Amino acid sequence: MSLTGDPLWLSHHAPADLDRCVTVGGHHVCRRCLLLWPLTFAVLVLAGTGIRWPRGADGLLLVLLPLPAVAEFVFEHAGRWGYRPGRQAAFTALLAAALGVGLDRYLHRPGDALWWTVTVVYGAVCAGAALAAHGRATTPPTPGPPIPGRAADGPGSGEGGGHAGQ
Repeated sequence: MSLTGDPLWLSHHAPADLDRCVTVGGHHVCRRCLLLWPLTFAVLVLAGTGIRWPRGADGLLLVLLPLPAVAEFVFEHAGRWGYRPGRQAAFTALLAAALGVGLDRYLHRPGDALWWTVTVVYGAVCAGAALAAHGRATTPPTPGPPIPGRAADGPGSGEGGGHAGQ
């Protein structure tokens, strides 16, 4: 149960981020996961039966298709982009196509260098973005050095010390 009393199911989001979830049978389910995993497994099954893009395109497509989802993750965690479910769905579909074919490569050759390079690089980028966002959220801002001629912040000085634009 979440802090709001609503049951969470297949959701890794905090109660404050439930806008990133849909409700299925009274349970919150992560929107991205609800789309990503079924599409990924469908592509994996198709790839396993030989229905896929030409293998010679793997090097390009396994790098490019996940890129929009990775950029979205990084920019959202950096506070540069707001959350948009439609954009997330489009980028997730591209990611799922690459992930399904990549998993097929992995299942046939667990040491596949392309699979592991893409996985490790994009995983590290996303982990770094998430850790940086967490650090920003939990670290109080530190005051900068005093500005010569600036009135001290305090009672009666006004917010921001009276500087224009603050």
